[in-house]
Formats: sequence, C-alpha cells, structure tokens
Amino acid sequence: MTFQADKIEIFKVLFDERKEKIRGFEGCEYLELLQDKNHPNILFTYSFWNSENDLNIYRHSELFKDTWRHTKALFDGKPEAWSVDSVVQLP
Repeated sequence: MTFQADKIEIFKVLFDERKEKIRGFEGCEYLELLQDKNHPNILFTYSFWNSENDLNIYRHSELFKDTWRHTKALFDGKPEAWSVDSVVQLP
C-alpha cells in the first residue's frame, strides 16, 4: 500500500489499534506489518490464513470493512493484494 507521506504514522496507529483483533480473527495464524526500506510510504501487511474461506470471511467482516474505510483514505496510490501458495519453505 502506498500512503501519502504525511499519513504514514496515522496508518501505523490505526494498525496498532487493530492488529490484535485482526490476528485474533478466526483462521488468522500470522500477521505482520512491513515497511519498504527505500520508500517508507510503502507498507505491506503479511498474513497467514488457515484457508481462503477464513480470509474471505474476514474480508466480509465489519472489522475489515471499517479498517479498510479508514485505511483507503490515507492512500497515495492504488493498493494491491495477492493471495499466494507456499511453494518451498525452509525451517
């Protein structure tokens, strides 16, 4: 997600306020917020879900809808999202 430079900290506060609820959502196994080293206005959320169905239930929840409503107002570009499958994983 690319944020307006003056909105980065607002998003970080929003994420901090909601991270435990998101991580506690049924099916969420892992949640992380990442920031690009060279472009600090680009942030990523990285999460593991038990199933695509669990993720879709979250995406239709009031928690997601409200969080997304607040988040998208801070953007400085079109957001992108990917759902991926692990191909190789090393412990």
